[in-house]
Amino acid sequence: MLPEKFFEVLKNEGVVTIVTWGLDEPHIANTWNSYLVVTPDNRILIPAYAMRKTEKNTIQNNRVKIALGSRNVLGFKDYQGTGFVIEGTAKFFESGPDYDMMKEKFSFLTRVLEITVTSAKQML
Repeated sequence: MLPEKFFEVLKNEGVVTIVTWGLDEPHIANTWNSYLVVTPDNRILIPAYAMRKTEKNTIQNNRVKIALGSRNVLGFKDYQGTGFVIEGTAKFFESGPDYDMMKEKFSFLTRVLEITVTSAKQML
């Protein structure tokens, strides 16, 4: 489901915006492209240290959107830069094989945010 262009973007550093919403207004958290790990079954794993409001929101409403991009990857019609909006469902976890793998890569994490992708749309 995730296109090759998405993986090209991940090879370049940039900001990832994570949008969740519970009962209140939408909440935004940020991380880096280099922190995203895509599993063979196209789940996106993100190390979480703080993200307490993000986690609270996913308990109330597990829908999530993330936006990311890179100016170093050619987009549509060979324009410089491209980006994606990913939609899916989210949950946090703090144990198991995926947690152990992520903890080895990112020693600072206390939990892992898992996004099960339902759509991936190139925006630029």
